[in-house]
Amino acid sequence: MGRPKNFDPDVAVAQAMETFWTKGYAGTSPADLAEATGVGKGSLYHTFGSKRELFGKALDRYGEGGSAMTEAFLNEPGTAKERIRAYLMRLIEIDLSLPAPRGCLAANTALELGATDPEAMRAVQRMTDATIRLFTERIRKGQRDGDVAKEVDAEAQAHFLMNTVVGLRVMTQTHDAPVLHRIIDTAVAGL
Repeated sequence: MGRPKNFDPDVAVAQAMETFWTKGYAGTSPADLAEATGVGKGSLYHTFGSKRELFGKALDRYGEGGSAMTEAFLNEPGTAKERIRAYLMRLIEIDLSLPAPRGCLAANTALELGATDPEAMRAVQRMTDATIRLFTERIRKGQRDGDVAKEVDAEAQAHFLMNTVVGLRVMTQTHDAPVLHRIIDTAVAGL
């Protein structure tokens, strides 16, 4: 009979996610993961199987957290334009508050592993599809409420907004808040 775990796997996944997000998949070593989680490499691999499997769990956790945050912002009272703008502003505020903005883990993963890891790309697509669905639903609600024009193609606008999210998350690494605010204002003007 093996020794019982003396760590919480959910906490370890969250700590690993932060490390992958900061350093990238390739840039994160097993020693980095052990240091970040406070769990020995052997225990990590016994629990999660491999660095890649732990990364998959970290991506899933990131996606779940991102979907919950997106849904919460978009479902607060206000017009579609107000809620979407508030959501986009919050994303850049988070990135700009860090000493070294790290962008979006999903976008970073697509750039780093897009050509070599189909499973990671499926996880990224699940995340983006969930965000697009939430944007589409909020735009359609705005159309029902009368604050978004009926002729707006909700799904096309949602795809555009998803593209804006990815672009903003990259640009937080090189641009200041006023530039990013203008991009957000331009993106929501189409509503």
